[in-house]
Amino acid sequence: MYLLGYDVGSSSIKAALIDAQTGRTLASAVSPKQEMEILSPHSGYAEQHPQVWWEHIKSATAEIKSAIKFNPADIKALGISYQMHGLVLIDKDRNVLRPAIIWCDGRAVETGKKAADEIGEQKCFEQMLNLPGNFTASRLAWVKQNEPAVYHKIYKFMLPGDYIAMRMTDKIATTISGLSEAILWDFSKRKPAETLLDYFGIDHQLLCPAEPAFAVHGELTKAAAAELGLSAGIKVSYRAGDQPNNALSLNVLNPGEAAATAGTSGAIYGISDKVHYDSKGRVNTFVHVNDGIDGPRHGVLLCVNGTGILNSWLRKNTAETLNYEQMNELAITAPPGCEGLCVFPFGNGPERMLSNKDSGAGIYGLRFNTHTRAHLLRAAQEGIVFGLNYGLQIMKHIGINVKTVRAGHANMFLSPLFAKIFATVTSSAVELYNTDGAIGAARGAGIGAGIYKKISDAFAGIDRIKVIDPDRSLSDSYANAYGKWLDTLNRVV
Repeated sequence: MYLLGYDVGSSSIKAALIDAQTGRTLASAVSPKQEMEILSPHSGYAEQHPQVWWEHIKSATAEIKSAIKFNPADIKALGISYQMHGLVLIDKDRNVLRPAIIWCDGRAVETGKKAADEIGEQKCFEQMLNLPGNFTASRLAWVKQNEPAVYHKIYKFMLPGDYIAMRMTDKIATTISGLSEAILWDFSKRKPAETLLDYFGIDHQLLCPAEPAFAVHGELTKAAAAELGLSAGIKVSYRAGDQPNNALSLNVLNPGEAAATAGTSGAIYGISDKVHYDSKGRVNTFVHVNDGIDGPRHGVLLCVNGTGILNSWLRKNTAETLNYEQMNELAITAPPGCEGLCVFPFGNGPERMLSNKDSGAGIYGLRFNTHTRAHLLRAAQEGIVFGLNYGLQIMKHIGINVKTVRAGHANMFLSPLFAKIFATVTSSAVELYNTDGAIGAARGAGIGAGIYKKISDAFAGIDRIKVIDPDRSLSDSYANAYGKWLDTLNRVV
């Protein structure tokens, strides 16, 4: 008996097949092998075609099938993880009306700010625990204001994972967690946020009906099964945004636990059973996937948009002859603090932690007679960690205290240098596990389909690979380096 998971990111689509009984991963795949293109028709815009996601889902599935022989009929459930905060628009015939506006797009910042000012920030926090910001609801309002011909054709608006689930099951739905990440969930009334919909003049009928994250959302249709090379009737039984799903993949479900990721963007996601929000909206509170199962469960998210994408940019533009492992080896040769060189990783759209400023990335303190490529590569990794630590301090200020962070042994956490910098700067032990978003989605599918009677039963086969403790001998060096980075940030951003 198998479970299949997909992680629909903005860089690639990942797929994983696991044995439901042992929890072991039998095969995994990624498509494409290089990063997917992000379209930017105007400065600050970021779009992708949903059909491209579907084509790469098909490619990743084919790669799974070629890697291991199995009977597709033995796949009992399928789960979906997806890039958060995107906007997909469909008409009555379920045709996509325009390219998806994805998470790092910056066009709706002013739309969200105006809404917060006119509704009242306090009212937004009391109801939604967030400001409308540059999230899905504000993006839909932007379409209404700027593309009225498109808006009037909309039958439903969706998150990326909702669209993929519709392609698989022919059923239109979203999740409660998904509504919260769109800033369309009223925590006080536990229903869609009518205040924001009414302010924007958005017809309530455009909303998809909401279901729990763990639930049978439909079954794979014959048409979808034929495209994917799978069997019709497989239950699609789990759906979650990438950060809540990353937490699930790491068994981060209870208060005091936290998950981290360092892919295209970097994030720390801490769990609480109480109401927390940042009065400036720099970190965000969402409904976690297990909310209501063991009591209230909220996830507080900090995000740095420019993480792995910064490392990728550096490789393409300064280290094209090196692979990522060689880049790490070179970075290690530079000293901690990089002799005053500071890198700000804020070049991938508006940064929530900076009140939605789109400042662009920056390199400061560069000295031509001192700094080398090694300094730049290390300063980039330090700058990413400093950005995450900046957000972590905000989380601590509102009552989310993190001592141990779990992360998948993937993306930038594959770098021993990055993991050690992270542990030392944040004063947190970092536990690395043999999991990723696609594996988490597969486990979630088993929970949603009732294959696992308890959520805890889904975590057989997850192994802790290593623990990285803070390097106390470097604490002072990094405290000084972070202080310089922070002073520079306050001066120039």
